[in-house]
Amino acid sequence: MPATVVVDGTITVAETDENYVCATIDWWPHDKCDYNHCPWEYTSVVNLDVTHSLLVKAIEAFRPLRIRIGGSLQDQVLYDVGNLGSPCHSFFKMKGGLFGFSKGCLNMDRWDALNNLFSKTGAIISFGLNALHGRHKIKNKVWGGPWNSTNAHDFISYTISKGYKIEAWEFGNELSGTGIGASVSADTYAKDVVKLNEIVDALYKNSNKKPSIMAPGGFFEQGWFAKLLKITGPGTLNTVSHHMYNLGAGGSTQESKSCCG
Repeated sequence: MPATVVVDGTITVAETDENYVCATIDWWPHDKCDYNHCPWEYTSVVNLDVTHSLLVKAIEAFRPLRIRIGGSLQDQVLYDVGNLGSPCHSFFKMKGGLFGFSKGCLNMDRWDALNNLFSKTGAIISFGLNALHGRHKIKNKVWGGPWNSTNAHDFISYTISKGYKIEAWEFGNELSGTGIGASVSADTYAKDVVKLNEIVDALYKNSNKKPSIMAPGGFFEQGWFAKLLKITGPGTLNTVSHHMYNLGAGGSTQESKSCCG
């Protein structure tokens, strides 16, 4: 059946922020390999040379560049601040571990060095928090139990005390729906997003600008996302983030990788 399409170019439907160009600094250690291909080398949060002049110039060239700190291992990262209660060690390969690796740790000297880079280059930072801390595996990829927010609370508090600027705190990585390495039910996850918002509200009560709460940083499944938004309600979740890999998962040398949040 014939149809007529009329496009009104005078009406703005939406606008893209001028700082839409973004990059992610992941957590993978140098020995993360797939198909005998080890692409990560020394490019992660824990081993990137933050003083390299080319890196500094590259970030400055996009000024301001949005940088997301996060990735597959972020829900295994502890922060060496406050009463951690366990040794702070690097990731290592571990059979049965999430994505084949142990839990890891971010010490505050490293966090200081990263923020020196961010401050020097004017980068806009989103940080992905560990949303599995305190939970346990129920079956297959499904995790349950309450989120232990103590370590995240202490880390955010330290970040504020040092005057480091964070634009958004993101809660977990790819835990939505059926998840990738792990998943958390929408109702449990949503209640913890509310809890995170309460923590951020309390810690930033004397700040001129409260960072956004961003979630879930995972793949879109309508029912899961709808329940998340219903339970969190208005004024809690500022930014809904999701991932798309339209060019493939990047699991071999023949594939390209694409991720949008």
